[in-house]
Amino acid sequence: MGRTITRAQLGESVYQEVGLSRNESADLLESVLNLVSDALSRGETVKISSFGSFSVRQKGQRIGRNPKTGQEVPILPRKVLVFRPSQVLKNRINEHRRPGQPI
Repeated sequence: MGRTITRAQLGESVYQEVGLSRNESADLLESVLNLVSDALSRGETVKISSFGSFSVRQKGQRIGRNPKTGQEVPILPRKVLVFRPSQVLKNRINEHRRPGQPI
């Protein structure tokens, strides 16, 4: 499994690629993440070209089971975040995969 990319690492990448100061890079990253979060909280879809789209989906109430006791438990309606990768991203992820190689 790969490593985790942190917010600090993203800010550092912006600093190195764009040439803004470290503080300006961190502020820019925060602004972008806040815009995405705000749009999703309003129920809007966020599409990033050649990457994918984020959307919020409403899940209805259903009956689940407690795995320890087997007792039926109602699962309340809720909103979930959904990410759909673009075809470009899917191709990039799979470009070095050989046939028969595990995913």
